[in-house]
Amino acid sequence: MAPVRVLIVDDHAMVRIGLKHCLASYGDTVVVGEAGNGREAVRQAEACQPDVVLMDLVMPELNGTEATRQIKARWPEIKVLALTSFIEEQYITAALEAGAEGYVLKDIEPPDLVAAIQKAHRGEVPLDAQAARVIVNSWRSTAAGPGHPAAASPLTDREVEVLRLAAEGKSNRDIAAALVISEKTVKAHISSILAKLGVQNRVQAIRYGRQTGLLSS
Repeated sequence: MAPVRVLIVDDHAMVRIGLKHCLASYGDTVVVGEAGNGREAVRQAEACQPDVVLMDLVMPELNGTEATRQIKARWPEIKVLALTSFIEEQYITAALEAGAEGYVLKDIEPPDLVAAIQKAHRGEVPLDAQAARVIVNSWRSTAAGPGHPAAASPLTDREVEVLRLAAEGKSNRDIAAALVISEKTVKAHISSILAKLGVQNRVQAIRYGRQTGLLSS
């Protein structure tokens, strides 16, 4: 399989150099161009025709959100992956509404970044767990509306049971025995819980459940 062609867009030269060095260590990707601002990103997208654009959001001349919008309008087949330090809702929402396939933070580990690029290239939606949580919390707040109680838990009663048992340190086998279900079903519940809460693993799910009161007795 041919490597994914990547265009790096960031207004800091050292960041671009670091990303190029990082991606060069993996055979799954190849950097075909770089740009230091949004306007240059649009020009480079036309010249290089990358598979995926790694897009910073806050840049001079033209910000990453508007550059994303222009690139997706002209070349919808090009995937854009926002790569930023910002976790505020307005940045996440703006990038996704502009057409970005995903949103990850700059503290992401190199293998995870490569995996995110591959996911974006396949049409999936790589989304940082913190960003997903911000979106979910915003949705809950909007759904509840002013003067109304918080929106209901996104988990089913059985999923809450599974999460509560996981929080007690039980393995999938123990959970299956406690609930009289198969381990395969437990794994399916865990996968559903992670997806609904926008987290990457059960530790994050348990932390989220405790912080939000989902696991309160």
